[in-house]
Amino acid sequence: MKKILLLTIATIAIIIGGNNYKSQPLQSACCMATEYFATFASQKDFLYEHDEPIAIASKPTAGEMITFKTADGKDANAYLLKAKKKTNRYLFVIHEWWGLNDYIKQESEKYAKDMPNVNILALDLYDGQVTDKREEAGKLMQAVQYDRAKSIVQGALAYAGKKAKIGTVGWCFGGGWSLQSALLLGKQAKACVIYYGMPEKDKEKLKTIQAEVLGIFASQEKWITTDIVTEFEKNMKDAGKPITIKNFDADHAFANPSNPRYNAEYAKQAYTLSLEFLKKKLK
Repeated sequence: MKKILLLTIATIAIIIGGNNYKSQPLQSACCMATEYFATFASQKDFLYEHDEPIAIASKPTAGEMITFKTADGKDANAYLLKAKKKTNRYLFVIHEWWGLNDYIKQESEKYAKDMPNVNILALDLYDGQVTDKREEAGKLMQAVQYDRAKSIVQGALAYAGKKAKIGTVGWCFGGGWSLQSALLLGKQAKACVIYYGMPEKDKEKLKTIQAEVLGIFASQEKWITTDIVTEFEKNMKDAGKPITIKNFDADHAFANPSNPRYNAEYAKQAYTLSLEFLKKKLK
């Protein structure tokens, strides 16, 4: 009930104040960055900024779905691609607001191919729910409970082990959770890649991050604006934390090949940046 009330207040504030997130102090005052981002799904213009995904021609088959225990007593799901040789290096991949769909599994397989010495674990923060309808995606994103998502990330950490060196990468909803995961993973987090996800504004939280961050953003984005990105970069630097920001002259979800707004050239450049960054930090 408390979460619903806080999200409702945040949504009303957005409607009254417009789309200028930077002018709204509510993220740190009311809720997590990811929960604040979820309030945008109450607005039709935000929903229709997300074109419904095009079906991927071939099904991903290189990995396997697994389950693991979480501290809240439930099981969690993930798509696992094991490294060629036994290793304690892991990449946690986090899905967009559509859920752990074939596109995310396909991206996971791409990372597995290009980083054969790293275990790839694509986490399911929706507990098995997937959709290709934007309205349903908005509801699924808003239904995510921070404590449950936190338990899934921490369960994945326990699965990887105390000696694991971990990188994170995610897009949109998953971009925000890539950063939140890096915060949760503590010293075991070595690298964090955010694709157009909502940054954390709480400076005290940012002071605790141990991973270096690569932020990939879209300058045509109407919601996570260049002002938000600039503020995030400043906050990280003020906290003494290493960060690299790359803005592409593109719109939201430009790196998703199932998105009608997909920009192949920018997606290739962004992936190359991500891959080089993750290889360096997880070597």
